[in-house]
Amino acid sequence: MRPTLCAGLAALCLVAAQPVVAASSATPPQISAAHFARYDRTLASDAFGGRKPGTPGGERTVAWLVEQFKRMGLEPGNHGSWFQEVPADTTELLNRDVTLDISSRGKLDHFALGTDMVAQTLQAKATVDLRDSPIVFVGYGADAPAWHWNDYAGLDVKGKTVIVLVNDPGFASGDPKFFNGRAMTYYGRWTYKYAEAALQGAAACFIVHTSDAAAGYPWTVLRNGAKGPQLSLPPSVDPAPRLPVAGWLTHQAAKRLFAAAGKDFDALAASASRPDFKPVPLQATASVKLRNRIGHIQSRNVLAMVKGSQRPGEAVIYTAHWDHLGTDPSLPGHKVFSGAVDNGTGLSMLLQLADAFAHQKTPPQRSVLFFMPTLEESGLLGSQYYVARPVFPLDKTVADIAVDALPVIGRAHDMTAIGKGQSQLEDMLADVLRTQGRTLSPEVTPENGFYFRSDHFNFARAGVPALLPSSGLDLVKGGRKAGEAAAADYTAHRYHTPRDVFDPHWDLSGIEQDTQALYLLGRKLSDSDSFPQWYPGNPFRAARERMMGK
Repeated sequence: MRPTLCAGLAALCLVAAQPVVAASSATPPQISAAHFARYDRTLASDAFGGRKPGTPGGERTVAWLVEQFKRMGLEPGNHGSWFQEVPADTTELLNRDVTLDISSRGKLDHFALGTDMVAQTLQAKATVDLRDSPIVFVGYGADAPAWHWNDYAGLDVKGKTVIVLVNDPGFASGDPKFFNGRAMTYYGRWTYKYAEAALQGAAACFIVHTSDAAAGYPWTVLRNGAKGPQLSLPPSVDPAPRLPVAGWLTHQAAKRLFAAAGKDFDALAASASRPDFKPVPLQATASVKLRNRIGHIQSRNVLAMVKGSQRPGEAVIYTAHWDHLGTDPSLPGHKVFSGAVDNGTGLSMLLQLADAFAHQKTPPQRSVLFFMPTLEESGLLGSQYYVARPVFPLDKTVADIAVDALPVIGRAHDMTAIGKGQSQLEDMLADVLRTQGRTLSPEVTPENGFYFRSDHFNFARAGVPALLPSSGLDLVKGGRKAGEAAAADYTAHRYHTPRDVFDPHWDLSGIEQDTQALYLLGRKLSDSDSFPQWYPGNPFRAARERMMGK
């Protein structure tokens, strides 16, 4: 994309460039509520069409971002380029009347797409024909050495269909010393379950959506998410094994399937969180035929950099995805998914941080990379691509700090660490917050596994310490009750809808304070010669230690 495309948006670019007065002497002048409002209002405008990759609005977005970085005086972040090209395969299911056919004890039952199950292939193939695959219930489908737990121990699932439960054994037990209790671990995420099943050689894996609480979202999210093309990185970028068939079952569908095989699903599900659980082969086989349209798209990550003065080969990374959901002409009224909160807030914060670092009197000792990945809404693909093809070697990457869909609800006594309990980055942020008279709090719903659902997670999975901070909910005006209510209201009424629009009446005082805190954290990291570590027992610690030669 040529940056000159922003010429057509000159008025928008000029609005964002207007100087503002510092909010306080302790805050860099580039960090202010006024700056944030100008950036977010622009990014959420209809001119950007919902910032969907592969659309004119998406092209305008990346061009505008580059214009801002140029105005601020940053350098291109990818060896002289502002972009990193990201290829992706698209898989669109054509036979929408497909059924999952279960043969059990001489009877055949059909499970309908959308109502009973969803299914797709992860192999980007035009046709996948699963026939008479033996079914095995594998509990939570987890191999977790740190917890001395392996649902696949002694089991050969090659060519078989595995059925697994959503979340992890700790959620069912409620014991905080067992898989972190109700706080989801990586072993509870659907991405892990599919990857592990593929590694074990399974032909298919179906996850049971036992409840909204266990999954972190209702069945409608899965049903609606399966309607359009599904995206993945090409095997040349991501060569890990992939499932021929991956899907979900409703709770009622699972009960029906197990009953047909002479088993009580709820009883077996309850037993799956006990240490003596053993996989249960069912007297049943699965068949399904998927016909797909395969395509290919190209999008791009945006990268800008402030080069380090003493250790330029080491980098601190700030991350915020630029993409959103585009425009739906079939909708009544406002048709643009503006994404003012998701993720206009994160982008606006990163732009302020970039400007502040670019205008420091003393440049940072380490390089600071401002990374705006694409295709987050399609499965974190832009950040996955970067981690596979990093600009800075991962063993020279100090940390990743990501911001995504920040609550805009005013000043709070705290900030939130999503997935709190991961690394020393939390200790460093807590130290910064103490200088503001604030604290660092865990998220309200750790069972939803939000730590594994944003771009920083690809860095974490590779071993790089990664932090997902968010605005606090213990509000100065109204306390925690008011903060939680405001956050819940956004999720219920505006998240991933055309109603996620910029509001000129927002109280941005909390966002300003949070931006200042993350700026100070970045300064500490960029002017240090040490590397923060994962906490002992963290599942990503071993990867970091291997990377660093320990």
